[in-house]
Amino acid sequence: MDPEEIWNADAARRYDTPGTGMFAPEVLGPAVERLARLAGGGAALEFAIGTGRVAVPLAGRGVPVTGIDSSRPMVERLRAKAGGPAIPVVIGDMATATAPGRYTLVYLVYNTISNLLTQAEQVECFRNAARHLAPGGRFVVELWVPELRRLPPGQEATVWKSVPGYIGLDTYDVLRQHVVSHHFRFDETEQARLFRSPHRYVWPAELDLMAQLAGFVLESRHADWDDGPFTADSPSHVSVYRLPSAR
Repeated sequence: MDPEEIWNADAARRYDTPGTGMFAPEVLGPAVERLARLAGGGAALEFAIGTGRVAVPLAGRGVPVTGIDSSRPMVERLRAKAGGPAIPVVIGDMATATAPGRYTLVYLVYNTISNLLTQAEQVECFRNAARHLAPGGRFVVELWVPELRRLPPGQEATVWKSVPGYIGLDTYDVLRQHVVSHHFRFDETEQARLFRSPHRYVWPAELDLMAQLAGFVLESRHADWDDGPFTADSPSHVSVYRLPSAR
């Protein structure tokens, strides 16, 4: 699956769900609040900025935000939002593209580092974040924890959400650390709409090693944006990596 085919105009049109899902105030509000604090009065760079779910409210908090994204339709939707702040965006791969300036914060949220499908690309993403940061700057990654404990021998898929009108399931290739997320949406008719996206899942310890290769140290890890404790049962984490103050 080509990323440009996945994040096309139709996906961009359906991506924003104001007030619900990932746009719900209880989901989005704590993320924006914490990122604003971590920016520390400096500028922020968002990898995979998309339609601006986080960037627009963060810029509204007075944080200068720049973005990088490979999907032109997603960026076009960001730019079309009326009344929003002007957010410069570089079209390109978050592992290699360069945005002008230096930043106190680079962030990559909602599992998006897993859209890079090889370990080498994910390592380069960390290195790209380091290249953009001023000394002492932070790189924040929000990522889910692979659910392999729920995957018994011989089973290749897990259902991670089932509510009226929606079923979400993941199919795993444990040899390559690949997973394909399947999102089924349906109504009272016999028709259903399917959206699929491929990912490479990353364990927290592996993510920490990628950070070390790029010169980062782990500053903190929490289960959520509200600083909840990260435990063996946490389904996801928010990890904050920091560059040394003197480089």
